[in-house]
Amino acid sequence: MSNLIDLQSQIEKLQKQANEIKAKEFNATVHEILAKMQAFGITVKHLQTAKPAKSGKGSRSRNAPAKSAKLPKAAKKAGAQVAAKYRGPNGETWSGRGLTPKWLVSLVAQGQSKEAFLIASN
Repeated sequence: MSNLIDLQSQIEKLQKQANEIKAKEFNATVHEILAKMQAFGITVKHLQTAKPAKSGKGSRSRNAPAKSAKLPKAAKKAGAQVAAKYRGPNGETWSGRGLTPKWLVSLVAQGQSKEAFLIASN
């Protein structure tokens, strides 16, 4: 039993060390972030309104204009809500537009048909 007690004591010491290191690194990280914010003139408002950058091939800078065909203004409206066309077993929904969601890809890979998840129209 002394072995278990020794291990628990070591765990406690290591946990304290981990918490101390985390606190030190946290403060250093906050100072680094604040320094960069000051250098670039970034405010909290900028952070709250910023959209996460897309990573990977084909990403463009924020200031680069989007390349799109000339469409009527109504067609260019981003974020328009579209009714769900598919519903998953856990209540997930998909409009049928854009990339197929992971939940549906995995169900189709398991041999189920995509049509089995269509939402019946009224």
